[in-house]
Amino acid sequence: MRVVVIGAGPAGLVTSKSLLEAATPEFPFDPIIFEQETDIGGTFRYRSYENATLVSSKQLTSFSDFRLPLSHADHLTLEEYVDYLRAYVRHFNLDSRLHLNHKVVNITRNPRGGHIVYYVQKEPDSDMWQAEPQTIEATYIAICTGLHVIPAVPDIPGIRHVFQQPPRVKHGTPLQRAVYHSSDYKTRSQLAGRRIMVLGTGETGMDLAYEAAKAGAEEVVLCSRGGFLSFPKALNDFEVLGFKFESKNPVPIDSLITNLAETAYVHPWVATSHIRWFISDFVIKRVMWLLTGTQAGCNQWVGELEPDRLGRAYVFLNKSHKAMPYINRPYRKRPPFMDYISRYIDPPEDMPPQTSFAVDLAPFPSHFLPSGRAVFPVSERKDAKRMIARDIRPDTVIFATGYRQEFSFLDPGAGYPTAADADIRNIAKTGEESIGFIGFVRPGVGAIPPIAEMQAFFWISLLKGQVKTPLPPPHYHLLVKESARIKYGVDHSTYMSTLAKDISAAPGLWELYWKHGLHVFICYCFGAAFTPFYRLVGPFRLNTSPAVIKTELWDTITRRGILGNLLMGLIPMVFYLWVNFAALCLESLWVLCGRPAVPLHIKDGRVMLG
Repeated sequence: MRVVVIGAGPAGLVTSKSLLEAATPEFPFDPIIFEQETDIGGTFRYRSYENATLVSSKQLTSFSDFRLPLSHADHLTLEEYVDYLRAYVRHFNLDSRLHLNHKVVNITRNPRGGHIVYYVQKEPDSDMWQAEPQTIEATYIAICTGLHVIPAVPDIPGIRHVFQQPPRVKHGTPLQRAVYHSSDYKTRSQLAGRRIMVLGTGETGMDLAYEAAKAGAEEVVLCSRGGFLSFPKALNDFEVLGFKFESKNPVPIDSLITNLAETAYVHPWVATSHIRWFISDFVIKRVMWLLTGTQAGCNQWVGELEPDRLGRAYVFLNKSHKAMPYINRPYRKRPPFMDYISRYIDPPEDMPPQTSFAVDLAPFPSHFLPSGRAVFPVSERKDAKRMIARDIRPDTVIFATGYRQEFSFLDPGAGYPTAADADIRNIAKTGEESIGFIGFVRPGVGAIPPIAEMQAFFWISLLKGQVKTPLPPPHYHLLVKESARIKYGVDHSTYMSTLAKDISAAPGLWELYWKHGLHVFICYCFGAAFTPFYRLVGPFRLNTSPAVIKTELWDTITRRGILGNLLMGLIPMVFYLWVNFAALCLESLWVLCGRPAVPLHIKDGRVMLG
């Protein structure tokens, strides 16, 4: 059973390895990887830039059967992560499966069943592609081309006026004006001495604002469409009543969400209503206000989201936090006595120098005048009021506006689905299970590579007929409006847990305790949705998983300390257990009254049945 895997990023590599390990005489999977670039790594290799690091931790991002040493830093640079992927390829002997400089140009249906894949290769010692494509027949297609490949560049009227201005002279040197997408940014030298405008406040946009400030840019304006939710990738130090709480080894924020009663053993009513998300948001906002003075984000004084979009249920958490001290500077106002009660401490290396320099936050410009001046829309946003009278004439505009999805290699006449059509757990379309879309969801807090691993397990189980049916309704999507640009957001832990339950890989508590003991049991309850938890039982059971859990994952729990495990582990866990128990009791009463069991949901802010 030939499987053509398109893309040699993390998703393509883990899918190929999983297919090889899952092959049986009945399902003799034979994967081959086509990658159009000269090396593996995908976005992490070809859209990386100087000083870039992963915002997801190694504990969450590493594949379940290929872990990094306990002594390694929690967050890898992009170069380190690509090296990790190269080591993964060597360890699992995937080299013979890899075909670099091979570009898939068309996929169509095979009259005999399956698919025909047309591909071209690079000419020897050339960047030119072959004129005539070659073909290969495939039983299955795994599309792993990723979310971050084709730049999305919105049309802003008059943007051409920026680079039509004559070069600006700085210290006798003419600075050529530039407008480009963030995928073309590589080093700080591109930012030094310039008047920078960054369009987009995702993690890349925030990185660029920080890099520009550190590079010595003359001016930095960071433009946000509708706000953002900022948190650091690891918990920083803070003070309460003069007592300083500091850690030499901060806990990654993506390892803090506990498992029991949040993702494991959640009553269907609780899952459907998303009530645990709303409660978490309510509590976190109040904690952030007490600790930092603002509930817009963690020590975030501007750029707040609209109230109906502020929280875990709605947005992708922005864990590139380094630029926030520069952004906060014109806005942070807090009485000194509140700073004594509680104070959040930004890392010293991220603090702006003792000057008035700040990164200016602004709305997206509505247009540019022929003079190159940016015009900002009028609104009640704090940053809009501050920027309306400013004369902003950037000499460099960087679109940190993300990427768009295209599947141009799917023959339009063959009626193939795209990732947006994948109604089976966002992985495959009903009736088209032979095509899997791996790595095409984005977690609110989490990482795509471990999700891709679980998606590969699910797709393989689907092909083998091992998925439990009928599938329960999906309750893992982030809540978005119909007009939202991105609709493929998921809650990481809920999605991972759902896939695990679908393929019988989510362990029961009694089974967990009986087979693996108290140590693993506690880790499972207090830990986040780490992939090794879903390889303790089920079709992808792995003998090394208990050892990983008892060492590396246990370390993430003990590093929280007693107070951290009490406040962020035990108390929420007990509370949500009571919430789920109450839902069970209510459902039982409902059924005893002769009513059919129906799901709970929230409509217009009210909890309703049916």
